[in-house]
Amino acid sequence: MIAGNISRLKSTYPRQFWLMFLGMLISTIGASMIWPFLMIYVSSRLELPMTAVASLLTINSAVILASSFLAGPLIDRYGRKWMMVASLALNGGYFLLLGQAHSYLAFAGLMVWGGLVNPVYRVGADAMMADLVPPEKRVDAYSLLRLSNNAGIAIGPAIGGFIASSSYNLAFFIAAAGMLIYSLLLLVFARETLPTTQGEVEQRLPKEKWGGYLVILRDRSFIKVVLFFTMVTVCAATMWVLMPVYAKQNFGVQERQYGFIPTTNAIMVVALQVLTTQITKRHAPLLVMAVGAAFYTLATGSVSLATGFWGFWIAMVIMSIGELVIVPTSSTYVANQAPPDKRGRYMSIYGLSWGLATGIGSLLGGFLNDTFGPKAIWYGAFAIGSIAVIGYLAMYAAHKRTPIAQPTQIQASPDPDL
Repeated sequence: MIAGNISRLKSTYPRQFWLMFLGMLISTIGASMIWPFLMIYVSSRLELPMTAVASLLTINSAVILASSFLAGPLIDRYGRKWMMVASLALNGGYFLLLGQAHSYLAFAGLMVWGGLVNPVYRVGADAMMADLVPPEKRVDAYSLLRLSNNAGIAIGPAIGGFIASSSYNLAFFIAAAGMLIYSLLLLVFARETLPTTQGEVEQRLPKEKWGGYLVILRDRSFIKVVLFFTMVTVCAATMWVLMPVYAKQNFGVQERQYGFIPTTNAIMVVALQVLTTQITKRHAPLLVMAVGAAFYTLATGSVSLATGFWGFWIAMVIMSIGELVIVPTSSTYVANQAPPDKRGRYMSIYGLSWGLATGIGSLLGGFLNDTFGPKAIWYGAFAIGSIAVIGYLAMYAAHKRTPIAQPTQIQASPDPDL
């Protein structure tokens, strides 16, 4: 029976979807050996105040914002595959060079590099996913890709914590290898999925002012969803980026022990994402997003009460529940809102949330830490998350009073093929 279910699941989505599933796993194992500990590494190398260290992520985020706007039109014009291949290969070079940086300027240059190339893969992959999978199956497909991503995270930080404790250079090398392997897999086995011919796109795009973004910016419901999701992501970025440094500097939680905290997040997603999605897709997406935002907010508040490993672990468990609820819902909402010829640009604006949130969360957290004390980081994140919850609930209430066509993917399907 298990073999039959696996076979049925495998046939539900095209082969290229499973190629992305495998590549995501390989690259995430490598990258997640580094990013939970990156700020610890940079902080120890530079020995600067938290605000100065966090400003590197703000530089990275500012470049991500610009790159995301450029990535959308390029991917809609020239296609998904080659942009994704180039982004992954350049990301591999970024990880290799991180181990050679010794000054603030060197790290700042690498933050610019990473900010330029990172969004290109993400926007291309989201657009390719929407090309490959029909609307009624997208929420489950996004859940499966998240499962692959988090399976990598379950493995990466647990191993990376031990490797980084003895050799950050080895961890950087493995991260680079993961990116390069996935790049080669796409190069050899993937096909282009752009739904219109290049000639048609070239005739259309020059006629649109501002690369077609003005039309998207008039989609008020979409912009509000992205704004509130960005606030939620500020909570997530604060947890992922600053909590490892906060735990080590204030409570002595070392990398080899802390690595099990992001691993817990990944295991929860791998074990519970598909089941959670089957429940959440039966409900209105805005209500689901409000519930997810509430868990993120509660998680950041709980960090202020933590005094050791288990306190931080519980905070991550709470945040992981929010992640299970909100992320596939928001990704699928955006994919189904976007017209086929503007998927890259819709995904670009949606993708701004992480870069913007990392910049805001890191800089604000560093400022609050240096000005008011370490716990102020979590009070600030809690306040921002609370605004997002209220915003989603207000949108949900307004849509109940004046029904607006909702993305079709959130409705329960009689046969979800899972």
